[in-house]
Amino acid sequence: MPAVLRIALPVPLPTLFDYLPPAAGQACVGSRVLVPFGRHKLVGVVVAIDAEAAVGSSRLKQVLRLLDDGALLDPELMQTLAWAADYWLGAPGEAYANALPLALREAKPLPPIGDEYWSLSGAGRSAHEAGSRRGGSKALLDLLAAGALSAQELSERQPGWRDAARRLAAAGLLERSERPPLDHPLPPSLAPQLSDEQQRAVAAVDASLGRYQPFLLDGVTGSGKTEVYLALIEQVLAQGRQALLLVPEIGLAPQTVRRLRERLGVIVEVLHSNLSEGDRARAWLRARAGSARVILGTRSAVFTPLPQAGLIIVDEEHDSAYKQQEGFRYHARDLALVRARALGVPVLLGSGTPSLESLANAEAGRYRTLHLRARPGAIRPPQVQIIDMRAQRLEHGMSPALLGAVADTVARGEQALVFRNRRGYAPVLLCHACGWHAGCPRCDRPLTLHAGRRQLICHHCDFRQRMPGACPTCGAGDLKPQGQGTERLEEALLAQFPQVPVLRVDRETTRRRDAFEQLLATLRDDQPAILVGTQMLAKGHDLPNLTLVAIVGVDEGLHSVDFRAGERLAQLVVQVAGRAGRARKPGRVVLQTHQPEHPLLRSLLAHGYAAAARELLAERRLIQLPPYSHQVLLRAEAPQREQVDAFLAAAHAALPANAQLQIAGPMPAPMPLRAGRHRGQLLLEAASRRTLHGMLRSWQLALIALPSARKVRWSLDVDPIDLY
Repeated sequence: MPAVLRIALPVPLPTLFDYLPPAAGQACVGSRVLVPFGRHKLVGVVVAIDAEAAVGSSRLKQVLRLLDDGALLDPELMQTLAWAADYWLGAPGEAYANALPLALREAKPLPPIGDEYWSLSGAGRSAHEAGSRRGGSKALLDLLAAGALSAQELSERQPGWRDAARRLAAAGLLERSERPPLDHPLPPSLAPQLSDEQQRAVAAVDASLGRYQPFLLDGVTGSGKTEVYLALIEQVLAQGRQALLLVPEIGLAPQTVRRLRERLGVIVEVLHSNLSEGDRARAWLRARAGSARVILGTRSAVFTPLPQAGLIIVDEEHDSAYKQQEGFRYHARDLALVRARALGVPVLLGSGTPSLESLANAEAGRYRTLHLRARPGAIRPPQVQIIDMRAQRLEHGMSPALLGAVADTVARGEQALVFRNRRGYAPVLLCHACGWHAGCPRCDRPLTLHAGRRQLICHHCDFRQRMPGACPTCGAGDLKPQGQGTERLEEALLAQFPQVPVLRVDRETTRRRDAFEQLLATLRDDQPAILVGTQMLAKGHDLPNLTLVAIVGVDEGLHSVDFRAGERLAQLVVQVAGRAGRARKPGRVVLQTHQPEHPLLRSLLAHGYAAAARELLAERRLIQLPPYSHQVLLRAEAPQREQVDAFLAAAHAALPANAQLQIAGPMPAPMPLRAGRHRGQLLLEAASRRTLHGMLRSWQLALIALPSARKVRWSLDVDPIDLY
């Protein structure tokens, strides 16, 4: 009987597929192959060779061709992916596909991994001298007039440059070339003097290099966690090893790359979704070859090959962006721990507001905790003031005391951040005559008014319609926006402070690749300004002249049905407050609320995040909620409510009779209608992770076999962080 190849294919099925070997070449575990699948051809990864076929070999199809001479995924990564697919109940093929950049999921040869350089051709020099180009093309010609630049340098100096490069290259004005990668393209800069706390943290992790040890770096905002990261990466590079640094958001990547390059003098390979697919593939392949020494990336970068691994760092480990919410629902922080164990290297989880899961692991002795309690030098923590909004006359949701604090700040030539975690102009548009309000027909939720576009937009399904000139129910023209989003606050602050620049930073104003960096560059200048922003600005940005943070709309987080709402609110308040006074100027935080006596706010502001987190952990322990229990959420959605109910009832009936589980549901989801589809869920909870996982895979297979499953879209979310 011929050897059989077991292959993971990128399809949403919890199984591997058997094929006969190709007519030419020798496949190996971890290599890519092209196979026939129905009427299509798919790229898969070989998981096993000489497998025992599930069906007779005469019924098996043959691999069309090998795509790699050897293994593209090494044994450690193959083992980790198999574990991850099993733990998070993912389709194996989707798990393996996640490990590969999109360009490597195609049946094409591997791209070269040399450094990509661009330069002016003779015609390009003539075009530059003639000044015949405009916009991005002119900017790119100007950059290259002094000499060739690498793709990474171009990405830092002109984000989004590739469109212009393609146009200019097609016109014969630019030339592209490959050069061998440089080890040290820049001289490293001198390291600052570390504080005693920073030195102790560096020494502790340094002593663990070469073996697995999880650390939790619990450092208040502005305490210098990044300097600890840099010092440790420096030690790892000195040993000839690789370092992987994960960040939660793309917006943090450019400034982090700059700091790493300037300090260490090495090429920093970047992996995130804003890069071209070719750039991502080259960075991934350089890491695999060991020539990339420092790798920086967002969630999916956790799958980067690390043949010379020395250290893994997860910055802002508490951030929910590390959890994939569609398809293969892995958690990058948890996967980083699994990879560090397999690679035999330390893993450092850093945060100014650690997740309750990480604090519980540290409490249980699974992680070693390192503390940074002080800001370096003479930087003092910001003063915090609660403003009681009750009975106050508000100006677009802002109290007189808050506006007074903003006025004092800009009068001193400093900058203020007014934080509102809601984009748009107003969350509701209401008819004052009859009470009609604009609702999404597909979600049964209010439409958010975006006045700049004159549109009503659903923030759940992206349904859009023009803002009506009159009420569609009674015809009255008295339509009133209710509530405040960042757009409305921006308008109000522009009217209140006409001589001061007011900059809004949210998803609407940062759609262009370079917009976020340009806004931050403006704020680094020593001039007064008012910043209006959402949670995009709560993370890791150093704004030296920002001395006031004013937080609006905090009360909404005090009334959520989600048991994690208190934790998220505490983290958000502390992270946003940490933007104030990060240089030599003292910072101030004002937080306005209708509930100044709320225990969470009082604990948070009187004793800090650590005390609030201890109280939240005690509550979770008392009622046995995660991290003191373990959950799996079955979600289902369909065009008809009856289809969802029938599937969830059958799923409930398919649970093992003797399973030691607590079951909530079947029940409607907290948002029962979204994008025209009815939604429901079933929540399973167990005190023991082993108990829960012992029945999950067999239950998943039982769900697939249910007739009602074919009428719904359903998913299983292990360790869900969002019950919506």
